[in-house]
Amino acid sequence: MEILVCLKQVPDTEADIRPTPDMGSIDYSGVKFIMNVYDEYAVEEALRLKEKVGGKVTVISLGPDRVVEAIRTALAMGADEAIHLNDPALFDGDAYTTAKALAAAIKMIPYDVIFCGKQAIDDDLAQVPSILGEMLGIPTVTNIQRFEVLDGKKVRVHRQVEGGLDVIELQLPAIFTATKGLNEPRYPSLPGIMKAKKKPLKTMGLSELGLNENEVGSKGALTKILRYSLPPMRQAGKIIEGETPEEKAAKLVKLLREEAKVI
Repeated sequence: MEILVCLKQVPDTEADIRPTPDMGSIDYSGVKFIMNVYDEYAVEEALRLKEKVGGKVTVISLGPDRVVEAIRTALAMGADEAIHLNDPALFDGDAYTTAKALAAAIKMIPYDVIFCGKQAIDDDLAQVPSILGEMLGIPTVTNIQRFEVLDGKKVRVHRQVEGGLDVIELQLPAIFTATKGLNEPRYPSLPGIMKAKKKPLKTMGLSELGLNENEVGSKGALTKILRYSLPPMRQAGKIIEGETPEEKAAKLVKLLREEAKVI
């Protein structure tokens, strides 16, 4: 089975993210980058599927040179090969242009199933997989927590919804977005890290994808970020003093009525 995983490199969750002085972009100087957390679940599910039915796992990612680190992590986990979309014309786009570049590359290779993380933890858009599915003309099932192969290319997935799970059966090819609870991602082993250095990693740019610079990246983006800003500083909390719970409760009610004006 031909298994594909789309992954993104994002800033570490513990990194101090701040805008540039002009508030027009993000200052990434000194920031550590990691594989998107939800993409780790996607890679792990792809590897488990390969272990069950056989086949090949290919990882694809869009971004600058530093993205190779996240790609190598996936290869060290057990993916077989990778495609890196690395061209300045492809950068600084939105979900639409990202999906467009990914779709152009994916159409050149065989695939039966595509796994993605449910969302990227930097922008939290959760849009690329669904747009990608539309561009490839295949169904997309989001937030899956269980994946089963039934017969041939028919699968059953349990999809997380509010208050329960949807159970969906469908024919491949299709896109599935992974979320917490689907599996427990493995750690790359030392032998896996050594093998990853020798696994195929193909780099593709604008010309190889057959795209025009005006339809991808910042030039082709349908949405534009006008300004970044830090969240407002929280005001200091107020401690309510009192000898008894009743006294504290009376003071709290008075503050809620007279200062907060919520009652």
